[in-house]
Amino acid sequence: MRNLIDINSLENGIPRKLLDTAKFYKNQGRGLLEGAPLLGRTLAMIFEKPSTRTRISFEVAMTELGGSAIYLDSKSMQMGRGETIQDTAKVLGRYLDGIMMRASKHETLLEMASHSNIPVINGLTNLSHPCQILADIMTFEENRGLIEDRLIAWIGDGNNMANSWIHAACIFNFSLNIACPKGRLPNPNIISWAESKNANINITEDPLNAVKNADAIVTDTWVSMGDNSIKNPKKVFSKYQVDEKLFKNAAKDAIFMHCLPAHRGEEVTKDVIDGPRSVVWDEAENRLHIQKAILSWAIADKLI
Repeated sequence: MRNLIDINSLENGIPRKLLDTAKFYKNQGRGLLEGAPLLGRTLAMIFEKPSTRTRISFEVAMTELGGSAIYLDSKSMQMGRGETIQDTAKVLGRYLDGIMMRASKHETLLEMASHSNIPVINGLTNLSHPCQILADIMTFEENRGLIEDRLIAWIGDGNNMANSWIHAACIFNFSLNIACPKGRLPNPNIISWAESKNANINITEDPLNAVKNADAIVTDTWVSMGDNSIKNPKKVFSKYQVDEKLFKNAAKDAIFMHCLPAHRGEEVTKDVIDGPRSVVWDEAENRLHIQKAILSWAIADKLI
């Protein structure tokens, strides 16, 4: 089954082929793609959390690939009234060609995938965000060239995106500095996995040390959706704001990345995110092209 649970769960070479396919689709322009590889195919989009970019990019991607998408949330499904994930997965497999799920808990996604006879795609969980990280790698390479042997600095919470950056560092062979407050580190199992792969990952509490000579500075909101564990985010993360002073320690041609939504004045200042080094709108657009590649591979087994 061609599931996308995490990028480190993919066969060797598939992440790079997904990037190449996304670039190919981007070069084709907008509208119905030639050949319509998903003509007559239908995707279920299940959301336990709100979404802008994930929902729109997947729905547009299915349309431009010739297929269609159905939006589902807990209020519009029997899952919201107690039907088991197993039963839901079996029913959806009789109607559909794929499932994209944004789940509050990673375990929910894993359970859906374990009972599904159609591909399941991770549209974000509390553990990881593989679709976003692929769009981020694509964006970096458009602006700075191949990411291999480069240095990326992650600043802020050790959240699902930090976990996915760790996965990516191992797969695409770049160095990753992570600056997080004490007690807000990335998932320990993912850190252990990276260590077993001899990945070049450095975790520190000092953002200045993390960004020194970095080719890109990446951050995210101080508080992820549904995370109620941080009582005073400003107190915890105040020294982890990405501002011009911090940026001066990065490489001269460093870029700024953020998966959005952003909170100006918290994790990033307005002059950085709206400044010339910011590529956040490229990231947002590239979600569409990455989704096309993922869907084409997962549903139709087509990659360039």
